[in-house]
Amino acid sequence: MEHFEDEISSIDEETVSLFNNESSSEKKSLKSDDYNHELDDDMEDTRSELKFDKALETEEETEKRLLIEDALSSNASTVKTWQNFAITPFGLIADDLRCKVWPLLLEVDPSSNEKIPSLEELSSHSEYQQVVLDVNRSLKRFPPGIPYKQRLALQDQLTVLILRVIIKYPHLRYYQGYHDVAITFLLVVGEVVAFRIMEKLSTTHLKECMEPTMEKTSYRLNYMYALLSKVDVELHNFLDSAAVGTMFALPWYLTWFGHSLNQYKDVVRLYDFFLASPENMSIYVATSLVIQRRQEVFAEGCDMASIHCLLSQIPNNLNFDEILQKASEYYRKFPPEKLEQLVKKRVQKELEQRKRDEQNMRNRLNRNKGIWYRVPTWLVFNGKYGLLFAAATVLLGYIYYLRITEGHSPFRSLFST
Repeated sequence: MEHFEDEISSIDEETVSLFNNESSSEKKSLKSDDYNHELDDDMEDTRSELKFDKALETEEETEKRLLIEDALSSNASTVKTWQNFAITPFGLIADDLRCKVWPLLLEVDPSSNEKIPSLEELSSHSEYQQVVLDVNRSLKRFPPGIPYKQRLALQDQLTVLILRVIIKYPHLRYYQGYHDVAITFLLVVGEVVAFRIMEKLSTTHLKECMEPTMEKTSYRLNYMYALLSKVDVELHNFLDSAAVGTMFALPWYLTWFGHSLNQYKDVVRLYDFFLASPENMSIYVATSLVIQRRQEVFAEGCDMASIHCLLSQIPNNLNFDEILQKASEYYRKFPPEKLEQLVKKRVQKELEQRKRDEQNMRNRLNRNKGIWYRVPTWLVFNGKYGLLFAAATVLLGYIYYLRITEGHSPFRSLFST
């Protein structure tokens, strides 16, 4: 998890710094009476103005749009109807349709008579500062060229949205990356419906990610290797030999790829698919994506760092409809219950390896204890070099002791998931 936090914190640091410096004076000026009326006029409901670069619809997309619009006007449409539209090629086409279909997919009530608390009312929450920090780092997720005041308002809405969920469900824990999911729904459906969707997902699809520890999330990521062993043994063995692990896929799983994709159209296309799929489908999509890039992986050679770096960066030219189609096939052939025993064996194997590593480290530490008896006394106690040697030896021994007593291998744990 620390690796993912470091990755997030490195995003747009220069932009975030500029934003923070700029916002301190701008936010003060927005509190004046001169700006209040202007802000009210600008912020009524401007989601229709939030436009990313939009490509013209193809003929096939236009045909599917007409089918979705017909279904929206029909009383015979069911959840199965919307799932079929969301899963099949092109997904739900565009945000004007997603705004209507996403609530239907999750069967949430788009209306609300709840009073939305202000940011000031929530500022005393223990997670407030961390949420604000993460929201300020999410600038790349907003449409290019969005007016500054509108962006400020949306960032405040995003902070309120997140805090409302974790206040309503106190057993759930906020995690870095949760804001990447929430912002997608906020941009598409607005804060009222986004709250309904996020509270539903937080108690279903994202529930494991919101546990007090990352234990269940780490366990779930091992399903990638179990699935690979079924559908691409050569790639599985190659990644396993390189000790790549699953850390590269952690941001994918935590954010539904929202943090890792550069193109907005790819993000919302995947969200169409995930909302219409079983809860663990993101693991199958992650595996399908890795298989799609198998030749690039082999070209890197059996080197952990190189492969991790390659897979951590998702290119813009991938055919996601093909990736999603393969993921669906994998799920039908190998649902999670068929992979469970393979996952347990893998986790047990890693545990045994960790114990061996720790025992080897203990043995090494015990052997090093004899150094004091073999070192000449004149080196240990004579002059500044003796003191330096003694201090360094004690420090290294203490570090090894701490690592062992904490139950970690000093080396292997750096890359374990």
